[in-house]
Amino acid sequence: MLYVKVALGLPVRGPFDYSVPRHIKCIKEGSRVWVQFGSRKILGYVVGITPKTTIKHVKPLLEIIDDSPLLDKNMLLLAKKLSDYYGCSWGEAIETALPEVLRKGKKITNIAKLNNAVHKPGHEAVLIHDLNAGQRWDIYLAQIKDTVAAGKSVIVLLPDINSVLKAKETISSCLGVSPVILYRKQPQELEAWLKVKEAKFSIVAGTRSGIFAPVNNLGLVIIDEEQDNVYKQDQVPHYHARDVVSMRCEIENANLVLGSSYPSLESFYAAKKEKAKYILLSRAKNYPQVTVLDMSSQGWQLKQKNTIVSKYLGDCIAQALDSKGKVLVFLNRRGFATSASCRNCGTVLRCPRCDINLVYYFKDNILNCRYCNFKMEPPKICPNCNSAYMRYLGTGTEKMESEISRIFPASRIAMLEDLRDFNADSADIFISTASVIRKTGYNFDLIGVLAIDNTLNRVDFRSTEKAFGLLSGLLALTDKKVVIQTGLPKHYCLKAIENNDVNIFYDEELALRKQLGFPPYRHLCLVKLRGKKENSVKEASNALFSGLSKYAENDKFVKVVSLNPGQPEKLRGNYYWQVLLKGASALKIAGFLKLHLKNFRHSGIIVTVDMDPA
Repeated sequence: MLYVKVALGLPVRGPFDYSVPRHIKCIKEGSRVWVQFGSRKILGYVVGITPKTTIKHVKPLLEIIDDSPLLDKNMLLLAKKLSDYYGCSWGEAIETALPEVLRKGKKITNIAKLNNAVHKPGHEAVLIHDLNAGQRWDIYLAQIKDTVAAGKSVIVLLPDINSVLKAKETISSCLGVSPVILYRKQPQELEAWLKVKEAKFSIVAGTRSGIFAPVNNLGLVIIDEEQDNVYKQDQVPHYHARDVVSMRCEIENANLVLGSSYPSLESFYAAKKEKAKYILLSRAKNYPQVTVLDMSSQGWQLKQKNTIVSKYLGDCIAQALDSKGKVLVFLNRRGFATSASCRNCGTVLRCPRCDINLVYYFKDNILNCRYCNFKMEPPKICPNCNSAYMRYLGTGTEKMESEISRIFPASRIAMLEDLRDFNADSADIFISTASVIRKTGYNFDLIGVLAIDNTLNRVDFRSTEKAFGLLSGLLALTDKKVVIQTGLPKHYCLKAIENNDVNIFYDEELALRKQLGFPPYRHLCLVKLRGKKENSVKEASNALFSGLSKYAENDKFVKVVSLNPGQPEKLRGNYYWQVLLKGASALKIAGFLKLHLKNFRHSGIIVTVDMDPA
């Protein structure tokens, strides 16, 4: 009798043993099968074959779907590493790598059988710190050309679909080879997936999930803008593409190139520890004149004038306009007002499904939730006390547009919302959020940065890193003048920008992270609990926190740090609480949780593990 070990795409430990019926003559690791699990018929993945089992009553396989393995040994090993690192099941990790139609059991015939052996470790990793926001592509193209000439495959990961399409155009025009585009929920995703799987070697350009492209003979992976948070998966498994890239390159002996205008702390630290080669591409054009304007003593004056534009910034804008220059005003908050409240009773209008203030949009005359997209018309009277005195506080880009129009009535002003239609001649002053940073090639004469303190002051250990990224991205859009309004003029993030010295930021931030035991020196992990009933979620969270804390007393590798409400506490109708753990090894934390979460049961509560939260 032959038995197989089957991994299921469920949050349960496995794999599970099943017997192979005699009428199934051939079965191989990496094939999909239908199995009976409890009372359900579900799809599973064969991850092992054995002539014996320790299970007394073994169910037989119901059906084998694939004549040839859908997943090769490299992909099974990658999924296993992902499972061990991120605390999910092996089956959940496998399903992350597959198109949706394959996860639903669609039968594929005549899959090409290509040899894609497991290689010994020995790949090279390179971090390109590109202060030009584009020069690194010369290195990318040279690396791609050499890899393809050697008959090996290339995967290029980019933050969004527009970047993917632009990369395809660049590679095609420069190398004469058209990459295969691969991303989730694309039209004909399965056809593109099969095209890659059946080719001896290929070039794939894709978003985060592109790292699972079934290429053969992988020789190079490039991840552009590696610091971008879009590479972190917001669903189970909560993987980060940068870490999965590293795993896959190690398995398949492929080279890894990370590129960024402002590398993540994790990548910069790896280069500092000589785990990756560091290449700094110095800025080619002139560094702009940066003025960090101390607003701590001017706040009351601006409040009296009901404006957030200082006189100095206003004068700089006027001067730029007089010389026919183009101005960008940066404010990373959308809408007109960030909250609506009653003057009489103080009631703040909040989303009924999320624990968040509703944002007022003047153009559409609507209150909107930025998380669940709940919308409502602004009430004329307070829903709590029936007072007619509703007020709108905070400043978004719409109010900024109104304010700039009042100060400079003769100027042409435009909101940069749909950057695909950007025309530098369409306006004199442009107003935008962080979306403008994703587009390269713009060159403004003046950039005014407002409310950057909102990013610096967030309850987030990565807040300074995110602020530095925003400012670095903005600096790439000008070689003339930048004015930053802030109440924190001596902050090391702003000092690094003002003095054109990235090491000021990285050295200070790494020292602080080391002192606090934060990444990249330690791993953090959030165990998230969610449910529809607030009290039930809170009680379950307290019980889990107490249990994990007790277990951790005898575990020298894992520390249970805290129990807190989620941020936000309520989201899309669910209440959230989270337990924070810390340790030197992600594998140790994940192993600890797999061991101690398996017996945790609480009706109506969903528990997920987020390793290395963004």
